[in-house]
Amino acid sequence: MSECTVVVFGEQPPVRLDRLAGRARVVVCDEESLPGALPSADVLLVWNFTSDAVRDAWPGEGPRPRWVHTASAGVDRLLSPELTASDTVLTNARGVFEQPIAEYVAGLVIAMAKDFQGSWELQRQRRWRHRETMRLAGSRAVVVGAGPIGRAIGSTLEALGVVVDLVGRTARDGVRGGDELPGLLPGADWVVCAAPLTESTRGMFDRTAFARMKSTARFINVGRGPLVIEKDLSAALVSRQIAGAALDVFENEPLAADDPLWDVPGLFVSPHMSGDTVGWRDHLAEQFQDNFDRWAAAEPLLNVVDKRLGYVPVD
Repeated sequence: MSECTVVVFGEQPPVRLDRLAGRARVVVCDEESLPGALPSADVLLVWNFTSDAVRDAWPGEGPRPRWVHTASAGVDRLLSPELTASDTVLTNARGVFEQPIAEYVAGLVIAMAKDFQGSWELQRQRRWRHRETMRLAGSRAVVVGAGPIGRAIGSTLEALGVVVDLVGRTARDGVRGGDELPGLLPGADWVVCAAPLTESTRGMFDRTAFARMKSTARFINVGRGPLVIEKDLSAALVSRQIAGAALDVFENEPLAADDPLWDVPGLFVSPHMSGDTVGWRDHLAEQFQDNFDRWAAAEPLLNVVDKRLGYVPVD
């Protein structure tokens, strides 16, 4: 393959793309320069995956990249009707974030079950108050999203003795169908959302869903912010309809300093960091370069997204 053009969308270049030296012309662009760079790109690496700029820039005149890779698991911020209908191949960062997110969820579950927040507050007050906490083994979790992240969460919780129901779009071996979710929610101690954002999943956790949960249940979202109707979750927490919640993703990011979510009782807020461990950018850069080797050799790419589904199909 002759030298091609790789456009990297992101104000800062990846940590290292040294394996592309002499094989590709690397052009780094930002939101302003992206529309002008797209027609000359053979490959687009979406390093800034929190922006809507790719979706906004894709329509228009001129050629478009033959391959788009995003350094994220989700692709909802990229997909436009034009990109979906095109023959451009879209790949994602499947394989990088699964276990870190699973560990993060497990940490939240343990912290909630053992009331670490209460202990820290009592320590701050210098108060010695003995309490009893929840035993994890034998509790039940419903994990919504049967992709690699959901599966990693499920297996990690199972290692703690939690009984897990994994819920996907359709029922298959070891996975419950989405139509079974309403019947599973009343028995869950933990409800973990790790689903992709599609038209069918947007707003899936609303006041009806929270009303089905028991008063001692906790809810965790590490999927996408718009999967949850935030005002309905807030109302469920304020009224103690559920016992607690943790959000790592939000409808609007970053969360504004005056957003009322900061003050909702029983809500743990983290800044979209559940999958970001030390060295994660290096892993993402290596993954892209491994796939570029396949691209250069005209071999099938890994992690190809079904653009109409919005995720990489799982066997």
